[in-house]
Parts: sequence; structure tokens; C-alpha cells
Amino acid sequence: MTGEFSFYGLYIPWLLLLSLLALACSRLISYLLARSGLYRLVWHPALFDFALFIILLGGLTFLLPHQAY
Repeated sequence: MTGEFSFYGLYIPWLLLLSLLALACSRLISYLLARSGLYRLVWHPALFDFALFIILLGGLTFLLPHQAY
């Protein structure tokens, strides 16, 4: 298979779909961390959010079967 997903003739890269999923998950985790007060322990929240996004994106890419992209 190719690295694209066909949606009514519009080809969307798998990495874009995984990035959107990772962004949604990281926003949810960030919200939960902020509500619980654990952001007080984080030195640089923006850098922490970026690192969380990269870790989630790498994990989703690793868990996706290689035949799908």
C-alpha cells in the first residue's frame, strides 16, 4: 500500500492523520495534567507539550501496522 489514505478521491497522508490523532491525545492529557495541578512541577509547559506530542506521535507510528502506510 501507499502512504496515503483515499477519502472520496482526496489523498491524505497517513502521517497527517496520525498527527491529528496525536494532537488530540496530547491536548486531552495536557488538560488533565492542568486540572490535576501537575503543571506546577513542569519547568517549561510549552516544551513539555511539544515533547508529549512527539512521544505520542512516535508511539502511534510504531503501533500502526507497517502495511497500512
